[in-house]
Amino acid sequence: QVQVAESGGGLVQAGGSLRLSCAASGRTFSRNAMGWFRQAPGKEREFVAAISSSSGRTYYADSVKGRFTISRDNAKNTVYLQMDSLKPEDTAVYYCARRGEVGGVSDQSTYDYWGQGTQVTVSS
Repeated sequence: QVQVAESGGGLVQAGGSLRLSCAASGRTFSRNAMGWFRQAPGKEREFVAAISSSSGRTYYADSVKGRFTISRDNAKNTVYLQMDSLKPEDTAVYYCARRGEVGGVSDQSTYDYWGQGTQVTVSS
């Protein structure tokens, strides 16, 4: 059983930065792509960013491109999401997930293990 756990959320002013971390258990961590998603109040969960198993490729939603950076440290079984120039519309619960199937990186059905989420609140 793989466990995924996010941390690093909190309250920040608009224009500020936060770094989220996602720790995943299991010896096969380095073989799987990982992704970040978010769900704002009253909205559906949406894709934020993804990274390939070797960190060779990264993918971003248009809404965060140029402001967010996804990275991973396979030696630590950890994925990071550096969030800069935060806006109030970035307020959401952020989820980390392990990609288990081939398919579109933004397709949530291709992710098999999910964390419980961490709250990010950006004040104006």
